[in-house]
Amino acid sequence: MSALLSFSPLGGGLFLGWTLGANNAANVFGTAVATRIVSFKKAAILCGLTVVLGAVLQGSAGIRTLSGLTQQSISTAVIISVSAAITTTIMTYLRIPISTSQAVVGAILGISLSVRNAEYSGLTKIVLCWIGTPIGSMIIACVVYKILGWFISHIPMSMLTRDKILWSGLLIVGMYGSYALGANNVTNSTGIFSGLIQGVSDKTLAAIGGAAIAIGVLTYSKPVMLAVGSKVMPLDAFSALVAVLAMSITVHVFAIIGAPVSTSQGIVGSIIGIGFMRGVRVINFRILRDIALGWVLTPLIALILAAAGFAIFISSAG
Repeated sequence: MSALLSFSPLGGGLFLGWTLGANNAANVFGTAVATRIVSFKKAAILCGLTVVLGAVLQGSAGIRTLSGLTQQSISTAVIISVSAAITTTIMTYLRIPISTSQAVVGAILGISLSVRNAEYSGLTKIVLCWIGTPIGSMIIACVVYKILGWFISHIPMSMLTRDKILWSGLLIVGMYGSYALGANNVTNSTGIFSGLIQGVSDKTLAAIGGAAIAIGVLTYSKPVMLAVGSKVMPLDAFSALVAVLAMSITVHVFAIIGAPVSTSQGIVGSIIGIGFMRGVRVINFRILRDIALGWVLTPLIALILAAAGFAIFISSAG
């Protein structure tokens, strides 16, 4: 185990934060970048800055929820973060948007099953929120699509004015979505280390995790961003605005109640809702099948990796 901990204990959390940014954070600007309304560079910078802000201001609630699932040591926390990071890296390479929350919780369960100390009441809350995320985003997207569509069609304006409003709106909701992502998902990167490192508060953990996520957005988020933004369903500026806004509201609500959920599930739910409003024939169900498969495999792979890591680095050493 000493070899595994030869670097800073937070190294695993930083690795996981980077993979989270590369895979999940892209969802808030993916639709805008895929439709070429916003450049990737501009989107990545705005996303990175607001992710850190959300993490610092509202990231503590989720950290308390995740750290309460089971008692951890530095050793098991490192195994959990690295296992979840490897899982997310694999899915990012395959360009499949996944839930990093599922990867982390799957890894926690892998450790908990090994030591038999899982707290299932907290797990039930998180799983119910996972189910509610795409459903909530889908419902909100349908409502927002109807309301904004009415205003757009009934307020007299030129085509140029309409486009400017939509482009500005995409930037605003993208930054809001990034803020919500930081507030909700920062717990996945460094939250598992809460209370384990002397002198490091939850606020500090949130800031460190937010920075790691931002670096992931800036360096390797484009492939997944394009996959989410263009392959599930072709989106115009209006539909992209509705999708990101619905996802952002959903993820922010769960951040407030302290439940780590997935922006990937949120944005896919939003796009499906818009698809129902426009006619289900525009939805690429083959891509949705691949994404759903990724959601199923993610916690399972992370669980296996974490259990194997525990057996190799802790049980065998003990």
